[in-house]
Amino acid sequence: MKPFPLPVNAVGPGSQAGDEVLDYLPLPTDMAVFRQPPSPEAADPQALLQVRAFLKRLIAAMRMQPFGVPRFDLGGLQPAALELLNQTLGEGEVSVVVRAPRRLRIQETAFAGVWRVRELADDGAIAADAIEVCPIPAAVTASVQALGATRLAVPAQPPGPSTELRTGLMNAPALLAEIADHAARWRPGQPPHVINLTLLPVSPQDLDHLAQALGAGPATILSRGYGNCRIASTLLACVWRVQYFNSMDRPILDTIEVVDVPEVALAAAEDHADSIERLGEWLEMLSLE
Repeated sequence: MKPFPLPVNAVGPGSQAGDEVLDYLPLPTDMAVFRQPPSPEAADPQALLQVRAFLKRLIAAMRMQPFGVPRFDLGGLQPAALELLNQTLGEGEVSVVVRAPRRLRIQETAFAGVWRVRELADDGAIAADAIEVCPIPAAVTASVQALGATRLAVPAQPPGPSTELRTGLMNAPALLAEIADHAARWRPGQPPHVINLTLLPVSPQDLDHLAQALGAGPATILSRGYGNCRIASTLLACVWRVQYFNSMDRPILDTIEVVDVPEVALAAAEDHADSIERLGEWLEMLSLE
């Protein structure tokens, strides 16, 4: 065994550095888990009646209709009832921004699979407000399909060795060819094709080149749980960049997925069944107010 070298350090007055500022890593933030929405206090009686009636219709529709069908316009609710509904539904782990062709702000409620979908006017005001019950609101996939291309232009031959050496590219040309091939053959509903960039020998120039070639699409999704997962659509209708970060916002996994929508953003059928049960419990509590 190679001997472990013992460092020789000077001791005594003047031999030590000044007091150091300890730079501890920040502690992890709280894990995002379901928390029962706060009980409404001193709720307006008329607003309470409207919210109860809405929840009854919502739960009945969730029980009777397939997951992905129920949609309810909130435009008819009075402001006090809308505020009470906001308190009741709360906010969940997944949020979505859609920039085009319509400007949408989408937030999963505290009940998984139940989404709040707001459309914004040009001045930022809320033009439409609705509840959708689905794996993910249809407007997300519709925007990506409407604006995304189906093919990616890739050079017939990757750059020569001298160009690669000069630019620092290693595997980006081959990865783009792989992405282009799978995107061209992709059909809705197919299993995802995942490229794990974290496990591949890629340089910073590779990552920059991939980002520039794939571009930015109309939708961005943030899923919060034990850490964060940032999901960004690209200029290709079926290609997404999926990046995972730990609770201290340090990257731990970077992937490219060829798929309708990455599974990490979707509510599952089990979530739907659980949300029906919890909404029923919450409705019972509201009825006791």
